[in-house]
Parts: sequence; C-alpha cells; structure tokens
Amino acid sequence: MSPRIAFGGFLHETNTFAPSKAPLDAFIQGGGWPALARGEAIFAAVDKVNVGASGFVETARGLGWEMVPTLWCAASPSAHVTAEAFEILLGELVDAITAALPLDGVYLDLHGAMVAEGFPDGEGETLRRVRAAIGPDVPLVASLDLHGNVTQLMVDSADALVAYRTYPHVDMALTGCRATTYLARLIGTTKRDAKAFRQIPYLIPIAWQATAMEPCKTIYGELAALEDDSVPTLSFLPGFPAADFADCGPTVVAYGATQGDADRAADAVTARVMASENAFNGKVFQPDEGVLEAMALAVGATKPIVIADTQDNPGAGGDSDTMGMARALVRNGAQRAAIGLIVDPAVAAQAHKAGVGATITAALGANSGIPGDLPLEGEFIVEQVSDGRFVAPGPFFGGSRMNLGACAALRIGGVRIVVASRKAQMADQAMYRQVGIEPTEQAILVNKSSVHFRADFEPIAEAVLVCAAPGPMPVDPSVLPWKHLRPGLRTAPLGPVFG
Repeated sequence: MSPRIAFGGFLHETNTFAPSKAPLDAFIQGGGWPALARGEAIFAAVDKVNVGASGFVETARGLGWEMVPTLWCAASPSAHVTAEAFEILLGELVDAITAALPLDGVYLDLHGAMVAEGFPDGEGETLRRVRAAIGPDVPLVASLDLHGNVTQLMVDSADALVAYRTYPHVDMALTGCRATTYLARLIGTTKRDAKAFRQIPYLIPIAWQATAMEPCKTIYGELAALEDDSVPTLSFLPGFPAADFADCGPTVVAYGATQGDADRAADAVTARVMASENAFNGKVFQPDEGVLEAMALAVGATKPIVIADTQDNPGAGGDSDTMGMARALVRNGAQRAAIGLIVDPAVAAQAHKAGVGATITAALGANSGIPGDLPLEGEFIVEQVSDGRFVAPGPFFGGSRMNLGACAALRIGGVRIVVASRKAQMADQAMYRQVGIEPTEQAILVNKSSVHFRADFEPIAEAVLVCAAPGPMPVDPSVLPWKHLRPGLRTAPLGPVFG
C-alpha cells in the first residue's frame, strides 16, 4: 500500500511594525501568491509555481505516495495576522488533517516568521496543534523560508524543519523537494534523528542577507558541505528582523544520526555566522543622493541602474505606497526612469475612468501614514491601463499568476510610475511590462524590494544601489522601537543590546 501523506500550507511573514494587518481576505486573494485553495484545487494552484508545496507534489508523485491535500494559503507580508484569520485558517487546516487520519506522514509549507494576534509564535502554534492532532508517532516535516524566526516550540513539534538556501528565494519549490525527500526517510519507522537548535545573538538586516553576496555566500557553501549521511539536513535562517517577540533572530537547526553529529554541525555553522557579524553591512544612499548617483552612472551605461527602495518593501510588510523615491526622481529631473509598484486603488480607478492619453490631477500614494512621507501631487499622463492579471515568469515568482487589480502606467515629467490596486513585491520584469513599460529600455528603475528583485533584475542591470526612503522596514533594525526581544540580543550586527 502506498504511504498516505497529508499536505498543506499557511504562510505569512509578519512585520509587527508595519501599518496594515493581514485579515482573512488577504489570504483569500493571495496578493503575489496563489489564492487560497482547498482540497484537490491545491494541485492546480501550486502547479509549476515556485512554492514549497509545488516541490512536495512533484517529489511525492515520483515516490508513488497517496497525497491528501488539505488547505494552502499565503498572504503578502504585513503586520499581524488577525485573530479571526489565524483561527479560521489554522482551524480548517487542522480539521482537514484530522479528518484524513490515519496517515503515514504530514508535510507543511510554512514561512517561519508569522506573528498572529494572540500568538507571537504563529508557526510554533501551528505545528503544536498539528502534532496534537496526529499524535507523537506520525512524521511531521515542514519547509521554511530562510527568514523564519525559529523557536524551540517549532523544533520540538516537528520531526524536521528544512529551510530555503537562496535569497532571492529561487529554491522554494526545491526546498519542498528536499523536505519531502527527508520525510521519506521517516515513513514506516519510529527512528528519528537527533536535533540541535542554536539562536544567534544579533539581528541581520535583510538588505545584506543576499546569498550570492558575502558573507552568506560562504556560510551557505560551508553549510552544504557539512551535510552527509550523519547530518542529513542542516539549515541556517538569517531571520526576519522586524517581528517584536522574544525569538526574533537568526537560527541554526541541525539533524544528526547522533546528538553529537547534530551538535557538531550546528556549532560549526554558528561559529561561522558569529565570525561574520561585521560583514553584514553595505552602502545605503539617501533618496536624493541615490537618484543623483544613478543619474550619473546612467550617462555611460548601456543597461538600467536599478535602485532598491528597501524600506517600503512589500515583501517585508510595507504597503508599497511611500513616495520618497518617486519624489526624488521627479525633484531631480530624472529621465527614462520608472518606479513600481505604488499601491493606490483610488488613483488606479481614476486612471481607468479617464482613459489612456488623459491627464489626471492626483495626490498619489502615502496612504499608510508613514512618518516623513507625503503624497506625490501633480498632473499625470495616463500612458496605459491593465486589469493587473498576468503571469510573472521570473526566477523568484516562478510562474505565479498575479492579480494586482486595476493597474496603470502614469507619467510625470521623465518618470513613469506603475500604480496598482493590490501589493506585491516588485521582483519580476513582467510587473512593468503588464502596463506597457519595457524595463530594459529605462535608464533608472526603482523597485520596492530589498533583495528578491535581484533574481530577475540583476541580469539586466548596469549597477544596483540601495536607498533608504521613509518606510516601515528600516535597513537598520536597531532603530525600530523594540519592546519584546530577549535580553542581550544585539539589534543589529555589532549594534546596541536590547534590554
């Protein structure tokens, strides 16, 4: 008889300082993720999409398993998942797994940095409830984003946690494959590997966590070399440094044939991360400084200068509507420049009503109330409109079917602005093309993203700059108004100590 394996997913990356929470509708819509799916509909929802569940399905089919789909959902990063959304979705996931019993195993596609109202450790509570439902002997394995803030409860509740190894996350589906391959080792046996869990005592800014850059390039290279028969899976998670709870921060999780094997691997990675603390930094420009630098570089460039508007990254909880970088482009007279996404449903609707070629007067963006931010007021030419439905084929979204609602390309001076009705990280060139802007023909591109944009934009970029305009995800996490971290944690590399 084929092993009977239940699978599902519940993903959210929570910035507890962000301006907007994640209600149930955020998961129903999905944003840049597939929309909420139940039962058999999950297969179509995740098919050929770069998510962990896609890798699970591919690998499980190859193994001949009987797959029992339960519930899969994700929402764009934001502030807390509302209590209503958390209880409804987790309740449905656990009920579906319970109804599927008896089972030979469970795979979960999780993020690792969910904070829900009432449950700071969202994934810990998720795994705890699933474990309670299936009992102590059914294998339970989860894949995680490398931005997960892993907790002891998560480690205790799961038989293994397997994290991504790339940022930009081009290996989400591959991590689902790796987690499923590990789960296969546990099917039909009561033997479990020993666990080792380490918490790193400093926060790492997400802008400097890119895995093609140092120090992560070396860390992940050494980590992969440590895996063998005695250490079948090993993960380093730089963490998501905007979740205000005690277990926020980088972690190492190792699984070994013996406790000694697990400890040796975990200690080796931890030592490398500790020795790399000073290397987690880079050059950050202020808005005008960055735009002027980009304009100077563009004079002799044959490809676009790409700027990361890192502090309003919707992939880190921003609402993608701050206007600091847009105002800097206009103020400095930038030409052949484009910025996106600016989320403003009212202005998008105004552009659709006016039509292509019309000139509209609007106060664009800045609806989140971020200190120091103001709308961009002026007259805008409507160059193109769209329904916001398209496929994002780049290496990060990996074929995700996007639905950004009513969208428009507006022009003010030499600056084109992609206006959308729903937020998603600007990590795919198709997000410009869907409103008629060809990114390769621009002199300057400003993307509301921290690192994920690099997967699709670095190949077309002459240079990449990082700018810090007002936004809810500071490039330096030490400036956040922390209240609940564990005492002794450094709030930035070599930075101030909490408590």
